[in-house]
Amino acid sequence: MTLVFGLAIYFVVWWIVLFAVLPFGVQTQGESGEVVPGTPESAPTRFRLGRIVLINTIVATVVF
Repeated sequence: MTLVFGLAIYFVVWWIVLFAVLPFGVQTQGESGEVVPGTPESAPTRFRLGRIVLINTIVATVVF
């Protein structure tokens, strides 16, 4: 496997794992009882992108 092919496969694995990791630890506005006007109750209260990227990278590396 070449380096470029390995990076391409890792990127595909990372992207697929992202959809599995996104709901980890999410608390919706409806669950917390603090719904911001103009947003749906299913919107997250705090979206932590850095945490999701870190967890996703770890899981994708293990899967790869």
